[in-house]
Amino acid sequence: MSMIRDLRAAVRPQLRKTASGPAYDTTRDPSAVSAVVDCAVYRDGRRIKSEASLTPHQAMLDVRRAGGFAWIGLHEPTETEFSGIAQEFGLHPLAVEDAVHAHQRPKLERYDDTLFTVFKTIHYVEHAELTATSEVVETGEVMCFTGKDFFITVRHGGQGSLRGLRHRLQDDPELLAKGPSAVLHSIADHVVDGYIAVADAVQTDIDEVESEVFSPDSKGRARGSDAGRIYQLKREVLEFKRAVSPLCRPLQLLSERPMRLIDPDIQNYFRDVADHLARVQEQVVGFDELLNSILQANLAQATVTQNEDMRKITSWAAIIAVPTMICGVYGMNFEHMPELEWRYGYPMVMAGIAGICFVIHRTLKRNGWL
Repeated sequence: MSMIRDLRAAVRPQLRKTASGPAYDTTRDPSAVSAVVDCAVYRDGRRIKSEASLTPHQAMLDVRRAGGFAWIGLHEPTETEFSGIAQEFGLHPLAVEDAVHAHQRPKLERYDDTLFTVFKTIHYVEHAELTATSEVVETGEVMCFTGKDFFITVRHGGQGSLRGLRHRLQDDPELLAKGPSAVLHSIADHVVDGYIAVADAVQTDIDEVESEVFSPDSKGRARGSDAGRIYQLKREVLEFKRAVSPLCRPLQLLSERPMRLIDPDIQNYFRDVADHLARVQEQVVGFDELLNSILQANLAQATVTQNEDMRKITSWAAIIAVPTMICGVYGMNFEHMPELEWRYGYPMVMAGIAGICFVIHRTLKRNGWL
């Protein structure tokens, strides 16, 4: 709560004018890895400041003096590391708290002159064989603060690096000249493209499981599959769904509702990203429904297999009951019994047992019980 009170004071307008610079963490070990992955100033679509030691404060001073915008990338910052940046750029305490602690659902929120956007990144985990404990998708998060003259990304998780995206944008000065909204669109497009790649890979896993469930064995019966594998895949698809579905509304707002921080030309591109996301959402919903059907079919096949086994056991029990009954009758210790001392009694009884068992076996086999 103390952090929230400090940050609420930090966002006051008079503190935006940082003549002496913000209160960064001066007690931090200089040899430790910084949470700031990259910090640069862009003007007319080109990177102006490229010094490795450029700080967010220096970048913002340059922007306010000569124009352009600053793009600052961070990876899993602590509260102390992020508090100075939050003070420098006047970020809302609630958005700062979400960015530091992560584990947020995809969303779009507006705080004064800043847009706060949360994206869930999805990475497909390669595996030699799908098992009941296989991890199929790995999630991360990218939080974006979009302002008039700055763009801040806070990344959580080992996947979803934006270094390649930054380089591609720097190779397209015309697009980057549109300002922070162009960066926001590129990140949204990058995240959704990742969804498409993961959806194709998950489709392959589902096809493999479906083939195992319905492909016949040597006896012409469906082999079925391990229900644990299907359920694990369904859990991973559900995790995928949690990343995709909540993002539809924010992209719809970015593509349809006019916003001061979003360039009108860039807003048209958000429509294309929203269309791609809608297609991925349809795929993920279809995956979930298909896995439900596959799981039910697998359970039904297991029930059918058990019934077939029970029919076989019952059939052999019926065949064995015949000699058991006849031998039980002639095993009784009575002195006067029909054909008890007849010379051909034993072979006739054995022949009768064999004949009756043969007829029962043929009848059950013809009816599909054996």
